[in-house]
Amino acid sequence: MSIPASSVVQPAAAVLVEDIAKTYSRGAAEVRALDHVCLRIAQGEFVGLLGPNGAGKTTLLRLLAGLARPTRGTIAFGRGHAAPPPRRAFVFQKTALIRASVARNVALAVEAEGLSAAARAARVASALARVGLSGRAQDAARRLSGGEQQRVAFARAWARRPQLLLLDEPTANLDPAATEAIERLIRALRDDGTKILLVSHNLGQVARLAEDAVVLSGGKVAEHGPVDRILATPASAAARAYLEGEL
Repeated sequence: MSIPASSVVQPAAAVLVEDIAKTYSRGAAEVRALDHVCLRIAQGEFVGLLGPNGAGKTTLLRLLAGLARPTRGTIAFGRGHAAPPPRRAFVFQKTALIRASVARNVALAVEAEGLSAAARAARVASALARVGLSGRAQDAARRLSGGEQQRVAFARAWARRPQLLLLDEPTANLDPAATEAIERLIRALRDDGTKILLVSHNLGQVARLAEDAVVLSGGKVAEHGPVDRILATPASAAARAYLEGEL
């Protein structure tokens, strides 16, 4: 799959998560998904988010994407709280495509940007070329294979020229060949200067792609540091338990 050259995106500034909590009401019960989470993610950093199911990983991604609001605490981008949020894109584990062509699905990502029809078409064509789907632009998106549909999702994300890309198990349902193709796309986006946060239970994938790792357990940060060190010699009991398959 060819990955043509593209305009380099300005790296997103640091992300500062300060004492975040997130609770949900589930019937009469209150569920706390995140509790006292504090993180600083440096400019240009690629972070793998690790932890067992229910640890709060997807909730944290949704907060960073602006899809939900914290119950308590703040999220700041750049040098201060007044800094505008970066351009963000979110790729989910299960690709959500409308009943339309591949090109139309990608175009949805840039409709709010006020581009001319010609500029929008050029952005879509460039994104599809980026993921190797130029020849499928007018095909029905939902008739593509699972791996191709996920490449549409990445084309849609890339069309936004994101500074912050949030990935929630993007290859969990893919075969090895499709997974390798998606990992190439992730590396290319990283090389463009995009800050990336990746949720994955595939520890080999995290080791291949990420620079740092954050381990969440019970809605709290158990450990944050260089990915190689955490995977080899985790310092916290929660991280060790997760990596040894005990959680």
